[in-house]
Amino acid sequence: MLTGFRVVDLTAELSSDTVMWPGGDPPRAVVTDEHERDGSFGREVTLDEHSGTHFDAPVHFAPGAQTVSEVPADQLVLPLHVIDISAHAARDPDAELTVAEVEDHERHFGEIAPGAAVFLRTGWELRAGNVEQYTGPPGQLRFPGFGLSSARLLVDGRGVLGLGIDTLGIDPGFATDFPVHRDVSLPRGVWHLENLVGLGAVPPVGAWVFVGVPKLAGASGFPARVLALVPPETRSPHPR
Repeated sequence: MLTGFRVVDLTAELSSDTVMWPGGDPPRAVVTDEHERDGSFGREVTLDEHSGTHFDAPVHFAPGAQTVSEVPADQLVLPLHVIDISAHAARDPDAELTVAEVEDHERHFGEIAPGAAVFLRTGWELRAGNVEQYTGPPGQLRFPGFGLSSARLLVDGRGVLGLGIDTLGIDPGFATDFPVHRDVSLPRGVWHLENLVGLGAVPPVGAWVFVGVPKLAGASGFPARVLALVPPETRSPHPR
């Protein structure tokens, strides 16, 4: 038992109400076994690999790169930094994490070491109950993300192994050419987690993230159960 540690679930419930990338079908479940008839309960579930809180493997945008099952287990348990731009994003739905915001985080909490994961808290999870507020108006994706320069600093300059966010995607919604996905993170073997929740309960530094993603052969991504383990001595999160 991890006495004194706090476990924070960063996973949204996956259901037919899950907000999907526009045009995507939410998960569907059909009951195949019933207690009264079969003595057990079971369902057959159909879903997109990128549904709900999910993992992007490098192969998602990088041909020949690692699939979900090929990502080493020791890259799924990492020290975690959480950078909070929720105040910035509340003013601007097209907000991008800047190099200055990364450097400000490091001035307060120490330089991000190689082998860490960095999650971006935008506050967007509070909009998940309203599709248009979460994704943007019809035909126009609008949500915050990692800026190209800050992503390069984190991946090339700091050597992070994972990026996460509480929106539909790592790139901001307006970046329909997916420059971070395509040019920075996935080609270098850096995985993503998208549609996270609960980041406000995780301190800026000191926690560890555990990514419970099924070891599905050939997968470009898959829904994941994401947990943050917060040590007892860690100070309270995000004073802003």
